[in-house]
Amino acid sequence: MKILVCVKQVVDSESVIAIAPSGSWIAEEGLVFRMNRFDEYAVEESLVIRDTFPGSVVTALSVGPARVESTVRRAIEMGADRGVRVPLGEGGYASPMAVASLAAAHARDEGYDLILCGAMAEDDMHAQVGPLLAEMLGIPSASSAIALKTADDASAVRVEREIEGGSREILELSLPALVAVQPGINRPRYPSLSNVLRAKGQPVPEEPHAADESANGIERLARLRLPERSSRCEMLEGSSAEKAEKLLALLAAKSLI
Repeated sequence: MKILVCVKQVVDSESVIAIAPSGSWIAEEGLVFRMNRFDEYAVEESLVIRDTFPGSVVTALSVGPARVESTVRRAIEMGADRGVRVPLGEGGYASPMAVASLAAAHARDEGYDLILCGAMAEDDMHAQVGPLLAEMLGIPSASSAIALKTADDASAVRVEREIEGGSREILELSLPALVAVQPGINRPRYPSLSNVLRAKGQPVPEEPHAADESANGIERLARLRLPERSSRCEMLEGSSAEKAEKLLALLAAKSLI
């Protein structure tokens, strides 16, 4: 089987994020970037499937500026066989349509049997790239997968997914297909020393592609701004008893008690 796993680079949650002076994006200087946590589960699932079908090859793909190469290498450290980066600008906002279009340009002639990605990205939480990519490639897809089972002859994949109301749905997709997986579907492995050494020396080719014309201009980020304060905080002073009396008076004044 030929398996493609899509990985995105996001800002580490411990980083302090500020809006750039231009207001067009965040200030990236000094930020720490890493692989999207949702995509780690997609990488692990691709490796599990590869181990089930000897001879399978896992390719990790990331769309973005030069810095996303480190995220591709992270996927190789986890066990992916090869990696590729499709360039997209030098940072800034990238719409799901543009990212999916560039990923589709790579995947269209590669003959992948299965494409995996995370259910969503931690930063924008759009959850759109996977379904858009499947639509552009004209293949069936399923989102929010919590379990996968590939047919013994690699002709189809059985997907168990979460739907609203706490219910679950079971689908069978003919391959090629795309599946977006949920956290908890597996337990991502730690990179082995041999894979870490391999990732350091293995080239990550850059494959320039032009986004589909239909993807350009559909979505544009006008500017970023911090939300305005909707209310002010009032600090109560005094002893515990005095603060309790003041709090009761405030609640009564607002007709809350």
